[in-house]
Amino acid sequence: MPSLPTRLGLALLLPAALWCQTVRFHTTQGDIDVNLLPNVAPKTVANFLNYVNRGAYVNSLFHRSAPGFVIQGGGYQLVNHSPVAIPQDAPVVNEFNVSNTRGTLAMAKLGTDPNSATNQWFFNESDSNAPNLDSQNGGFTVFGRIANAAGLAVMDKIAALPVYDASGGDPSSAFGSLPLANYTGGSLQDSNFVLVTSITVLTATPVISAGGVISASAFGAFTAAAPGSYIEIYGTNLAATTRQWAGSDFTNGAAPTALDGVTVTVNGQNAYVYAVSPTQVNAQVPANVPTTGQVQVVVTYQSQPSAPVTLNMQPTAAGLLAPATFLVNGKQYVYAAHADGTIVSNGSIAGLPSAPAAPGETLVFYGLGFGPVNETAVPIAGQIATGQTTLSASTKFTFGTSAGQVLYAGLAPGYVGLYQFNVTIPANAPSGDVPLVVTVGGSVDPQTLYVPVR
Repeated sequence: MPSLPTRLGLALLLPAALWCQTVRFHTTQGDIDVNLLPNVAPKTVANFLNYVNRGAYVNSLFHRSAPGFVIQGGGYQLVNHSPVAIPQDAPVVNEFNVSNTRGTLAMAKLGTDPNSATNQWFFNESDSNAPNLDSQNGGFTVFGRIANAAGLAVMDKIAALPVYDASGGDPSSAFGSLPLANYTGGSLQDSNFVLVTSITVLTATPVISAGGVISASAFGAFTAAAPGSYIEIYGTNLAATTRQWAGSDFTNGAAPTALDGVTVTVNGQNAYVYAVSPTQVNAQVPANVPTTGQVQVVVTYQSQPSAPVTLNMQPTAAGLLAPATFLVNGKQYVYAAHADGTIVSNGSIAGLPSAPAAPGETLVFYGLGFGPVNETAVPIAGQIATGQTTLSASTKFTFGTSAGQVLYAGLAPGYVGLYQFNVTIPANAPSGDVPLVVTVGGSVDPQTLYVPVR
């Protein structure tokens, strides 16, 4: 299932700063809140959360302490009063990007293989770790950072505990530098071990910004959305990942209504979630919502719903795709393609060679929010379009003062909710940047667009 091309206007706006998800280490010495860093170490964070979500770290040990250097855990659980190795998943690829400074959380690995990290992690106690750990063995992957002074204090408290050699003389033992609490000798008791009793993922409530729900058609030129059109939702804590839907998210041609734990409802009905990020979610409005009045939009992430935000509705919210990168010297050029797929350009659009249209040539245009098609069995939302359809509303493309010939107007095959228009430029079209006006069912598209013609 092809995605809507990002250059067609539905690209995600990535957050300017790295987004963090917080987990809380509940230890026998106090809680440590850690901000995870999925934007710089996505595979490592996912690997760590896999262990967390199945309870692998419940009653796990801090089994190594090197005072002034690191405290290490994640490798062993206390089971029936004895440390037992935690089963390991496949190693995760090294993702060194962030320096191993004080308070960071990083993955342990084998000294001979940078891509050997599995379940063990460590907290860096000192900034002086960086020169060594940032360069050794491909660099140690930092995937989190202690969130506050209280967490740093607990790390320091654990680091200050006495360290004992519990290896029994075995040089391969992991317990040669075991931190213990209140140990006075003799047999170890459960209370002597420094444990991570559990790790909790702290899910923040999604918040939609004031005025943060807009129509994706015509880049917000519409103040209302329509059934089958796309909306852009801006806010905070909307997701933990940044991606758009992929073929694996579809079932029998049906678009997903949930993506990485994110759902959207419009008027209480599930929308189709096209793309997610911490600060923006794009979704397609379901087909059977009201065409007038106001509806409520809610984003839910990990079972936490946002407060509802009002969205105005109208029968259509038609707009041709015209990316922001096609705005040059105050002129907004439309996205159009020649028959061979080359993008129409006068050479002023960054990254595109000069390839203007010619009078009498047939171009392909794309758009959103144009409404129903005549084939009643063809859904305008949530389904990959196949074959050809006919747009219900009459559509007119006017180049300057002359009307072009619309050869096809309907859903674009292979896409969800994307409309395609094959239009022949009139033979008498003037040369230059020709203004394009689109009329849908008697209503003029509010966009001011240009097509380069030579």
